Amino acid sequence: MTMAVAIWAGFVLLILALLALDLGVLNKHDHAIGFRESVRWTAFWVAISALFMVAVWTIYRFHWGGFGLKPGPESTAPDAVMSYLAGYLLEYSLSVDNIFVIALLIRTFQVPENMQHRVLFWGILGALLLRGLMIGGGALLVHRFGWMMYVFGGILLLTSVKMALDKEDDPKDIADSWVIRLVRRFYAVTPDYRGHKFFDTFEGRHAVTPLFVVLLMVETTDVLFAVDSIPAVFAVTQDSFLVFTSNVFAILGLRSLYFAIAGLLRLFRFLKASLVVLLAFIGLKMLAKDYVHIQSSWSLLAIVAILGAGVAASLRWPEVNVRQEENSK
Repeated sequence: MTMAVAIWAGFVLLILALLALDLGVLNKHDHAIGFRESVRWTAFWVAISALFMVAVWTIYRFHWGGFGLKPGPESTAPDAVMSYLAGYLLEYSLSVDNIFVIALLIRTFQVPENMQHRVLFWGILGALLLRGLMIGGGALLVHRFGWMMYVFGGILLLTSVKMALDKEDDPKDIADSWVIRLVRRFYAVTPDYRGHKFFDTFEGRHAVTPLFVVLLMVETTDVLFAVDSIPAVFAVTQDSFLVFTSNVFAILGLRSLYFAIAGLLRLFRFLKASLVVLLAFIGLKMLAKDYVHIQSSWSLLAIVAILGAGVAASLRWPEVNVRQEENSK
Protein backbone atom coordinates (compact mmCIF):
# COMPACT_ATOMS: atom_id res chain seq x y z
CA MET A 1 0.00 0.00 0.00
CA THR A 2 1.43 3.37 -1.02
CA MET A 3 1.54 6.30 1.37
CA ALA A 4 -1.12 8.20 -0.59
CA VAL A 5 -3.55 5.27 -0.43
CA ALA A 6 -2.80 4.87 3.28
CA ILE A 7 -3.65 8.54 3.90
CA TRP A 8 -6.94 8.26 2.01
CA ALA A 9 -7.80 5.01 3.82
CA GLY A 10 -6.85 6.50 7.20
CA PHE A 11 -9.16 9.47 6.65
CA VAL A 12 -12.08 7.23 5.66
CA LEU A 13 -11.50 5.02 8.72
CA LEU A 14 -11.41 8.13 10.94
CA ILE A 15 -14.78 9.27 9.61
CA LEU A 16 -16.32 5.81 10.02
CA ALA A 17 -15.03 5.65 13.60
CA LEU A 18 -16.54 9.07 14.41
CA LEU A 19 -19.88 8.06 12.89
CA ALA A 20 -19.88 4.78 14.82
CA LEU A 21 -19.14 6.69 18.03
CA ASP A 22 -21.96 9.12 17.25
CA LEU A 23 -24.83 6.70 16.56
CA GLY A 24 -23.54 3.52 18.16
CA VAL A 25 -22.41 4.92 21.53
CA LEU A 26 -23.24 8.54 22.27
CA ASN A 27 -26.66 8.58 20.57
CA LYS A 28 -27.56 4.91 20.81
CA HIS A 29 -31.04 5.65 22.16
CA ASP A 30 -33.53 7.78 20.23
CA HIS A 31 -34.15 11.11 21.91
CA ALA A 32 -34.96 14.70 21.05
CA ILE A 33 -31.88 16.86 20.47
CA GLY A 34 -32.08 20.03 22.54
CA PHE A 35 -30.41 23.35 21.78
CA ARG A 36 -27.57 22.91 24.30
CA GLU A 37 -26.75 19.39 23.10
CA SER A 38 -26.79 20.53 19.48
CA VAL A 39 -24.43 23.41 20.29
CA ARG A 40 -22.03 20.97 22.00
CA TRP A 41 -22.10 18.66 18.97
CA THR A 42 -21.62 21.59 16.60
CA ALA A 43 -18.61 22.73 18.63
CA PHE A 44 -17.27 19.15 18.57
CA TRP A 45 -17.44 18.84 14.78
CA VAL A 46 -16.00 22.33 14.25
CA ALA A 47 -13.13 21.47 16.61
CA ILE A 48 -12.43 18.19 14.78
CA SER A 49 -12.49 20.06 11.46
CA ALA A 50 -10.06 22.65 12.83
CA LEU A 51 -7.73 20.00 14.26
CA PHE A 52 -7.58 18.34 10.85
CA MET A 53 -5.78 21.44 9.60
CA VAL A 54 -2.77 20.16 11.57
CA ALA A 55 -2.92 16.91 9.57
CA VAL A 56 -3.21 18.87 6.31
CA TRP A 57 -0.21 21.02 7.21
CA THR A 58 1.87 17.96 8.13
CA ILE A 59 0.94 15.97 5.02
CA TYR A 60 1.72 18.84 2.64
CA ARG A 61 4.75 20.09 4.58
CA PHE A 62 6.54 16.74 4.35
CA HIS A 63 4.88 15.74 1.06
CA TRP A 64 3.61 12.45 2.44
CA GLY A 65 2.21 10.36 -0.39
CA GLY A 66 3.35 12.97 -2.88
CA PHE A 67 0.82 15.57 -1.70
CA GLY A 68 1.98 19.09 -2.50
CA LEU A 69 4.64 18.03 -5.00
CA LYS A 70 2.63 19.03 -8.06
CA PRO A 71 3.04 22.67 -9.14
CA GLY A 72 0.01 24.65 -8.11
CA PRO A 73 -1.70 26.67 -5.38
CA GLU A 74 -1.30 23.85 -2.81
CA SER A 75 2.43 23.33 -3.28
CA THR A 76 3.15 24.63 0.24
CA ALA A 77 1.65 23.59 3.57
CA PRO A 78 0.22 27.05 4.48
CA ASP A 79 -1.48 27.34 1.09
CA ALA A 80 -2.95 23.84 1.48
CA VAL A 81 -4.33 24.76 4.91
CA MET A 82 -5.83 27.96 3.50
CA SER A 83 -7.45 26.07 0.63
CA TYR A 84 -8.86 23.46 3.02
CA LEU A 85 -10.23 26.13 5.37
CA ALA A 86 -11.73 28.16 2.50
CA GLY A 87 -13.37 25.05 1.07
CA TYR A 88 -14.72 24.07 4.48
CA LEU A 89 -16.19 27.50 5.22
CA LEU A 90 -17.68 27.73 1.73
CA GLU A 91 -19.29 24.30 1.98
CA TYR A 92 -20.46 24.91 5.55
CA SER A 93 -22.07 28.21 4.62
CA LEU A 94 -23.81 26.77 1.56
CA SER A 95 -25.16 24.02 3.84
CA VAL A 96 -27.22 26.67 5.61
CA ASP A 97 -29.54 26.87 2.60
CA ASN A 98 -29.85 23.10 2.77
CA ILE A 99 -30.97 23.45 6.38
CA PHE A 100 -33.90 25.61 5.24
CA VAL A 101 -35.15 22.75 3.06
CA ILE A 102 -34.50 20.08 5.72
CA ALA A 103 -36.43 22.13 8.29
CA LEU A 104 -39.30 22.42 5.82
CA LEU A 105 -39.27 18.65 5.24
CA ILE A 106 -39.21 17.90 8.96
CA ARG A 107 -42.13 20.26 9.55
CA THR A 108 -44.14 19.07 6.54
CA PHE A 109 -43.90 15.37 7.45
CA GLN A 110 -44.20 16.08 11.18
CA VAL A 111 -41.21 13.90 12.05
CA PRO A 112 -41.22 13.16 15.81
CA GLU A 113 -38.46 15.02 17.64
CA ASN A 114 -36.85 11.83 18.93
CA MET A 115 -36.61 10.48 15.34
CA GLN A 116 -35.05 13.55 13.72
CA HIS A 117 -31.50 12.75 14.78
CA ARG A 118 -31.67 9.24 13.28
CA VAL A 119 -33.08 10.28 9.93
CA LEU A 120 -30.51 13.06 9.62
CA PHE A 121 -27.69 10.70 10.61
CA TRP A 122 -28.49 8.23 7.84
CA GLY A 123 -29.14 11.15 5.50
CA ILE A 124 -25.67 12.51 6.20
CA LEU A 125 -24.10 9.07 5.74
CA GLY A 126 -25.76 8.69 2.35
CA ALA A 127 -24.73 12.21 1.42
CA LEU A 128 -21.08 11.39 2.17
CA LEU A 129 -21.15 8.40 -0.16
CA LEU A 130 -22.89 10.28 -2.96
CA ARG A 131 -20.66 13.32 -2.64
CA GLY A 132 -17.56 11.14 -2.71
CA LEU A 133 -18.68 9.79 -6.08
CA MET A 134 -19.57 13.28 -7.35
CA ILE A 135 -16.26 14.76 -6.21
CA GLY A 136 -14.35 11.93 -7.86
CA GLY A 137 -16.24 12.49 -11.10
CA GLY A 138 -15.85 16.26 -10.87
CA ALA A 139 -12.11 16.01 -10.24
CA LEU A 140 -11.73 13.69 -13.23
CA LEU A 141 -13.62 16.10 -15.48
CA VAL A 142 -11.67 19.14 -14.28
CA HIS A 143 -8.28 17.49 -14.72
CA ARG A 144 -9.12 16.00 -18.11
CA PHE A 145 -11.16 18.88 -19.54
CA GLY A 146 -9.97 22.31 -18.41
CA TRP A 147 -13.01 23.99 -19.92
CA MET A 148 -15.23 22.28 -17.32
CA MET A 149 -14.28 25.08 -14.93
CA TYR A 150 -16.21 27.47 -17.19
CA VAL A 151 -19.19 25.10 -17.12
CA PHE A 152 -19.06 24.98 -13.32
CA GLY A 153 -18.79 28.77 -13.18
CA GLY A 154 -21.84 29.14 -15.39
CA ILE A 155 -23.80 26.69 -13.20
CA LEU A 156 -23.00 28.75 -10.12
CA LEU A 157 -24.02 32.02 -11.76
CA LEU A 158 -27.34 30.53 -12.88
CA THR A 159 -27.84 29.09 -9.39
CA SER A 160 -27.25 32.49 -7.79
CA VAL A 161 -29.86 34.06 -10.10
CA LYS A 162 -32.34 31.25 -9.40
CA MET A 163 -31.77 31.53 -5.65
CA ALA A 164 -32.33 35.30 -5.81
CA LEU A 165 -35.64 34.85 -7.63
CA ASP A 166 -36.96 31.83 -5.73
CA LYS A 167 -39.45 32.24 -2.92
CA GLU A 168 -39.78 29.91 0.06
CA ASP A 169 -40.84 26.42 -0.97
CA ASP A 170 -44.45 25.46 -0.51
CA PRO A 171 -44.85 22.49 1.84
CA LYS A 172 -47.63 21.13 -0.40
CA ASP A 173 -45.20 21.03 -3.31
CA ILE A 174 -42.70 19.04 -1.25
CA ALA A 175 -45.32 16.59 0.00
CA ASP A 176 -46.38 15.95 -3.61
CA SER A 177 -42.88 15.79 -5.11
CA TRP A 178 -41.83 13.37 -7.83
CA VAL A 179 -39.71 11.45 -5.29
CA ILE A 180 -42.75 10.54 -3.19
CA ARG A 181 -44.84 9.70 -6.25
CA LEU A 182 -42.07 7.38 -7.41
CA VAL A 183 -41.88 5.63 -4.03
CA ARG A 184 -45.65 5.09 -3.90
CA ARG A 185 -45.59 3.58 -7.37
CA PHE A 186 -43.44 0.67 -6.16
CA TYR A 187 -44.06 0.48 -2.41
CA ALA A 188 -46.89 0.95 0.03
CA VAL A 189 -46.32 3.67 2.62
CA THR A 190 -47.47 3.10 6.19
CA PRO A 191 -49.95 5.74 7.40
CA ASP A 192 -47.94 6.42 10.54
CA TYR A 193 -44.42 6.28 11.93
CA ARG A 194 -43.23 2.89 13.23
CA GLY A 195 -40.61 3.98 15.75
CA HIS A 196 -37.23 4.33 14.07
CA LYS A 197 -38.04 1.72 11.41
CA PHE A 198 -37.58 2.59 7.77
CA PHE A 199 -39.35 -0.58 6.55
CA ASP A 200 -42.34 -2.50 7.89
CA THR A 201 -45.49 -4.24 6.67
CA PHE A 202 -48.85 -2.67 5.87
CA GLU A 203 -51.99 -4.62 4.91
CA GLY A 204 -49.89 -7.75 4.40
CA ARG A 205 -47.42 -6.03 2.06
CA HIS A 206 -43.85 -4.91 2.46
CA ALA A 207 -43.95 -1.17 2.97
CA VAL A 208 -41.79 1.81 3.73
CA THR A 209 -42.51 4.17 6.60
CA PRO A 210 -42.82 7.97 6.42
CA LEU A 211 -39.37 8.09 8.04
CA PHE A 212 -37.89 6.41 4.96
CA VAL A 213 -39.72 8.88 2.70
CA VAL A 214 -38.20 11.79 4.62
CA LEU A 215 -34.76 10.14 4.43
CA LEU A 216 -35.11 9.78 0.67
CA MET A 217 -36.16 13.43 0.37
CA VAL A 218 -33.14 14.53 2.44
CA GLU A 219 -30.82 12.52 0.18
CA THR A 220 -32.43 13.96 -2.94
CA THR A 221 -32.16 17.55 -1.80
CA ASP A 222 -28.52 17.04 -0.80
CA VAL A 223 -27.68 15.78 -4.29
CA LEU A 224 -29.36 18.84 -5.78
CA PHE A 225 -27.39 21.15 -3.48
CA ALA A 226 -24.17 19.25 -4.20
CA VAL A 227 -24.56 20.07 -7.90
CA ASP A 228 -24.00 23.69 -6.87
CA SER A 229 -21.68 23.41 -3.88
CA ILE A 230 -19.12 20.95 -5.26
CA PRO A 231 -18.30 23.11 -8.32
CA ALA A 232 -17.96 26.04 -5.92
CA VAL A 233 -15.27 24.23 -3.91
CA PHE A 234 -13.39 23.41 -7.12
CA ALA A 235 -13.08 27.17 -7.60
CA VAL A 236 -11.19 27.35 -4.30
CA THR A 237 -9.00 24.29 -4.87
CA GLN A 238 -8.75 21.53 -7.45
CA ASP A 239 -6.86 19.24 -5.09
CA SER A 240 -9.13 16.18 -4.74
CA PHE A 241 -7.99 15.42 -1.18
CA LEU A 242 -8.71 18.95 0.04
CA VAL A 243 -12.05 19.09 -1.79
CA PHE A 244 -13.15 15.76 -0.31
CA THR A 245 -11.99 16.34 3.26
CA SER A 246 -13.43 19.87 3.48
CA ASN A 247 -16.74 18.58 2.08
CA VAL A 248 -16.87 15.66 4.49
CA PHE A 249 -16.28 17.76 7.60
CA ALA A 250 -18.81 20.37 6.49
CA ILE A 251 -21.45 17.68 5.90
CA LEU A 252 -20.68 15.98 9.23
CA GLY A 253 -21.42 19.23 11.02
CA LEU A 254 -24.63 19.82 9.10
CA ARG A 255 -26.82 17.62 11.33
CA SER A 256 -25.83 19.27 14.61
CA LEU A 257 -25.98 22.68 12.92
CA TYR A 258 -29.57 21.96 11.94
CA PHE A 259 -30.63 21.35 15.55
CA ALA A 260 -28.70 24.43 16.69
CA ILE A 261 -30.06 27.01 14.25
CA ALA A 262 -33.15 25.58 12.50
CA GLY A 263 -35.38 27.58 14.80
CA LEU A 264 -33.22 30.70 14.47
CA LEU A 265 -32.94 30.85 10.68
CA ARG A 266 -35.79 33.34 10.39
CA LEU A 267 -33.71 35.83 12.37
CA PHE A 268 -31.11 36.00 9.58
CA ARG A 269 -33.23 37.50 6.84
CA PHE A 270 -30.23 38.62 4.72
CA LEU A 271 -28.31 35.34 4.92
CA LYS A 272 -29.88 34.06 1.72
CA ALA A 273 -28.85 37.26 -0.04
CA SER A 274 -25.27 36.78 1.13
CA LEU A 275 -25.32 33.22 -0.26
CA VAL A 276 -26.50 34.61 -3.60
CA VAL A 277 -23.57 37.04 -3.64
CA LEU A 278 -21.18 34.28 -2.56
CA LEU A 279 -22.24 31.93 -5.38
CA ALA A 280 -22.02 34.77 -7.91
CA PHE A 281 -18.51 35.66 -6.66
CA ILE A 282 -17.31 32.05 -6.94
CA GLY A 283 -18.92 31.68 -10.38
CA LEU A 284 -17.25 34.84 -11.71
CA LYS A 285 -13.94 33.71 -10.22
CA MET A 286 -14.15 30.44 -12.16
CA LEU A 287 -15.09 32.18 -15.41
CA ALA A 288 -12.20 34.67 -15.03
CA LYS A 289 -9.59 32.13 -13.89
CA ASP A 290 -7.40 32.69 -16.99
CA TYR A 291 -7.33 36.44 -16.44
CA VAL A 292 -7.51 36.99 -12.67
CA HIS A 293 -5.82 34.77 -10.09
CA ILE A 294 -7.16 35.06 -6.55
CA GLN A 295 -5.09 33.38 -3.85
CA SER A 296 -6.73 31.05 -1.35
CA SER A 297 -6.17 33.52 1.48
CA TRP A 298 -8.09 36.23 -0.40
CA SER A 299 -10.85 33.78 -1.29
CA LEU A 300 -11.12 32.87 2.38
CA LEU A 301 -11.31 36.55 3.34
CA ALA A 302 -14.00 37.20 0.72
CA ILE A 303 -16.10 34.25 1.96
CA VAL A 304 -15.91 35.44 5.57
CA ALA A 305 -16.67 39.04 4.59
CA ILE A 306 -19.72 38.16 2.46
CA LEU A 307 -21.23 35.87 5.09
CA GLY A 308 -20.39 38.31 7.88
CA ALA A 309 -22.14 41.10 6.02
CA GLY A 310 -25.31 39.00 5.71
CA VAL A 311 -25.34 38.14 9.41
CA ALA A 312 -24.54 41.70 10.49
CA ALA A 313 -27.27 43.16 8.25
CA SER A 314 -29.78 40.63 9.63
CA LEU A 315 -28.97 41.63 13.21
CA ARG A 316 -29.04 45.32 12.37
CA TRP A 317 -32.32 45.25 10.41
CA PRO A 318 -34.43 42.30 11.68
CA GLU A 319 -37.84 41.54 10.25
CA VAL A 320 -40.68 43.56 11.72
CA ASN A 321 -42.57 40.53 13.09
CA VAL A 322 -39.41 39.16 14.75
CA ARG A 323 -38.75 42.53 16.38
CA GLN A 324 -42.33 42.69 17.63
CA GLU A 325 -42.07 39.20 19.14
CA GLU A 326 -38.89 40.15 20.99
CA ASN A 327 -40.44 43.35 22.34
CA SER A 328 -43.52 41.49 23.59
CA LYS A 329 -41.46 39.12 25.74
